[in-house]
Amino acid sequence: MSAGNTIRKLQCLLMASAWLPLTAPAEVYELPPDGSDVVGAVGIVEARAEDTLLDIARRHGLGYEDIIRANPEVDTWVPGDGTKVVLPTRFVLPPGPRKGLVLNLAEYRMYYFPPPAQGEAALVMTYPMSIGRMDWQTPLGRTSIISKVRNPSWYVPDSIRAEHAADGDPLPRIVPPGPENPLGDFAMRLGLPGYLIHGTNKPAGVGMRVTHGCIRMFPEDIDFLFGQIATNTAVRIIDQPVKLGWDGETLVMEVHRQLEVATAVEAADETLLQSGIDVDTGIESESVVDEPQQRDRMTLLTEQFVAATNARPGELDWNAAEELLDRASGIPLPVGRSIKNAATSAASE
Repeated sequence: MSAGNTIRKLQCLLMASAWLPLTAPAEVYELPPDGSDVVGAVGIVEARAEDTLLDIARRHGLGYEDIIRANPEVDTWVPGDGTKVVLPTRFVLPPGPRKGLVLNLAEYRMYYFPPPAQGEAALVMTYPMSIGRMDWQTPLGRTSIISKVRNPSWYVPDSIRAEHAADGDPLPRIVPPGPENPLGDFAMRLGLPGYLIHGTNKPAGVGMRVTHGCIRMFPEDIDFLFGQIATNTAVRIIDQPVKLGWDGETLVMEVHRQLEVATAVEAADETLLQSGIDVDTGIESESVVDEPQQRDRMTLLTEQFVAATNARPGELDWNAAEELLDRASGIPLPVGRSIKNAATSAASE
């Protein structure tokens, strides 16, 4: 598969997807019964005169980074009446167990795998999210939902109050529920002390790297998800910019830009984070956490290819894969195929 063929496949995919009904966000999908790893479909809509790309993204279950990367030549704030906008609503499911809540930071996206009801198809729900800024990185690792609160008050950490005070924008110690509360109407507390999944009073920032480490969702998304997730639900936080998976006999790859990692971290804060102790409260957590790290992209690709072909032989078009690494559009495309009756996968040849 040549690089030119890859581009033509994308064009054909988008033309075919333009006929899909997209009157409402498709954020809940049945897991493929054949064990495939891909859900959803890429779509195309026409912008209205009053639209921004962010308006279009929110209507279709997408965040800022999603829509910008998929439409690099479209003006963010004035797409223009009738402009065709690509909707990157096709997803390679994240690696690892399909259970509980999986937050992929590099993708600015969460996946919830609810326990399947007896006799019903297994589902996945997926939503855009905001993550921690480079100087307030959202930690990686395993934790759980330990509590849920409607109309939460925000008990502002001392570190955030100090930051705002230094900028001439002092904050009270407690912000009550209401339109000025940045947590929105719902909050789910993680086992990592000080970290929440919550709504927002600034939805335009969803899909960006703008928080103090918490996970921020559109108000309508957390309104729905809040009622679906139980306390003690397992949460896995990963940073996986490269995802490979099977769609039938085709190996599909989805690439996002790697997150920049802070070059220096306060030694004391780093020690506390690795030990699971909140830097603001000093409260110990039983969660397993780790620091995000910058990694070589070819290593990421190779790791994912080996994992995808571990139990199912396949071959990879490395040229097509490298082209996707360069583009990092977030749109899954074919980069390989299965090998029939092969004793070993191409990864071991």
